[in-house]
Amino acid sequence: MSASPESGPNPPDTDLSFSSTSSLESQANASDNNRCSHIREAMADGPSRAQIVTKYKAVISWTVNRTQDVLHPAKRRKISSPTCDVCELTLSRPFACLHCSFAGCWSNAHVGMHLKNEGHGFCVDVKSGSIFCGECDDFIYDATMDSIYLSTVVSAEEKQTKFQVKKKGREPFRPWIPSDKERVALEGTVALPCQGRRGLLNLGQTCFLNVVLQAFVHNPLLRNYFLSDKHNNQLCAKPPGCTSCEMDKLFAQIYSNSAIPHGPTSFLATTWRASAELSGYKQQDAHEFFISALNQIHNTSRGSTNVSCNCIIHSTFAGQLQSDVKCERCGNVTSTVDPMLDISLELKEKAGEVTSGENTLAACLRRYTQPEKLGAKEYSCGKCNKASHVSEASKRLSIRKLPPVLSFQFKRFEHKTTDKSSAQKIDAPVRFPASFNMAPYTTLVMNLKGKETERENERGGVPALSYPGPEAMYEYDLFAVINHEGQIDNGHYTNYARFQDEWYRFDDDKVTNSNLGACLNSPAYMCFYVKRHLDYKPDMTPTYVQTRENEAVREKELEKEKERARNKEVEDALLATV
Repeated sequence: MSASPESGPNPPDTDLSFSSTSSLESQANASDNNRCSHIREAMADGPSRAQIVTKYKAVISWTVNRTQDVLHPAKRRKISSPTCDVCELTLSRPFACLHCSFAGCWSNAHVGMHLKNEGHGFCVDVKSGSIFCGECDDFIYDATMDSIYLSTVVSAEEKQTKFQVKKKGREPFRPWIPSDKERVALEGTVALPCQGRRGLLNLGQTCFLNVVLQAFVHNPLLRNYFLSDKHNNQLCAKPPGCTSCEMDKLFAQIYSNSAIPHGPTSFLATTWRASAELSGYKQQDAHEFFISALNQIHNTSRGSTNVSCNCIIHSTFAGQLQSDVKCERCGNVTSTVDPMLDISLELKEKAGEVTSGENTLAACLRRYTQPEKLGAKEYSCGKCNKASHVSEASKRLSIRKLPPVLSFQFKRFEHKTTDKSSAQKIDAPVRFPASFNMAPYTTLVMNLKGKETERENERGGVPALSYPGPEAMYEYDLFAVINHEGQIDNGHYTNYARFQDEWYRFDDDKVTNSNLGACLNSPAYMCFYVKRHLDYKPDMTPTYVQTRENEAVREKELEKEKERARNKEVEDALLATV
């Protein structure tokens, strides 16, 4: 059924920038048969193509820039909404002609009348980037225009993003184009199917290990790192027991063409040697193994340092957590910044009772970042030099730096004493979304929100929340979930993971097709989210390269000192003979 402007249906609300890779490929392959003949003819003509593409890029760039200007409080009053060129109606969702400067409304069919009266072929939904063909009297999909949309959005966001250090923008995205040498190397290779959906054998109550390894395998940053041969176990010079080598072997096994379940025996043995508390065939906590595995991979990976580490683990999971302690007596705020690899969230209120309402990821994060009163003598103010008493100091946590991959742990296991055998499990369900915006829990936004609240309270208005930079920079997408089923003493770990926009359930060696709904309704113990848009700092030298350069400089200085010492000895010997 066609969707013409005259009939007045709602235009599609689909954002083409987040279409799945598999669907884009299938649509691109079938583009010759299903492509709109009118857009094909227009794109085949040189002048017409240049006009349409130029106007389309300008419209999409304007949309991205306007979105950021609206979110920026300093520019809020300077922005005027676009209006229809015919009825002058203020447009919340304008349509722009791709052949001229006309902008019109959809509800009154003015954009459709313009296309017919002027003989123009196409207009674009400014908000979503969808293209409407006047001849087809319907919205159309074109793979070429979709590619232009994606590249234009990224380019516009790169220009909008500014880093606090050096005030420079994002490094522009450059697609990989193989060199002549790389083309020759690719010609001699044999294409192998990448599975990525291989089960792992249970080696004796090792389900805790299997679910974490599956989460690692389906982590896009770890996958790209190890599959691009950044750590080769055959070339590694480290002694046996290298966890990074075990990860390299694991990725090679999982992404091979074998469908037989893999037994991670060498990984388990390496874990036992590296961590005595995880050795043996007793039940273990998946979160404890997760932290232990991160530390071991960090210690054995390239670029590992103790300060400003740039290894694959810290580049993937590391963020910064800021703790602000405010003295209620004098208003002094003491801030401390600590590194973090994951966030552990309470399922109970401060009083120790499980929440009566529905537990959600957002509610857990609000409890995590809300201020709490410090007890007596827990804090001594450095400004008024007085120890705090009850309710005279408050502490607030916030996320200063968001990592590329966010790992959340829900504290389902409650240990009332140091004895683990006395632990109890909290079976309260937790709702978590497929996509999540972390902006409200960052230090920058929370501070801006506090200032806006104070400013609007003085004016008697309502504070308007604004996000610095593109809002998409705070968006995260779910890619893996670890579940714990049963009781604490006889439970079992399973997990869900996303592979090429399809969801699978992993139960040790059993891999079954699933869906997002089943994943979101599962009893989550850990959730893994990946950032939708990654930041790249320009002119950034890795720490391990800096370390090597500094060591080379020190070696040269030592050689010079030795040379000067030898020359002095020769001079002293000559003077002694005179």
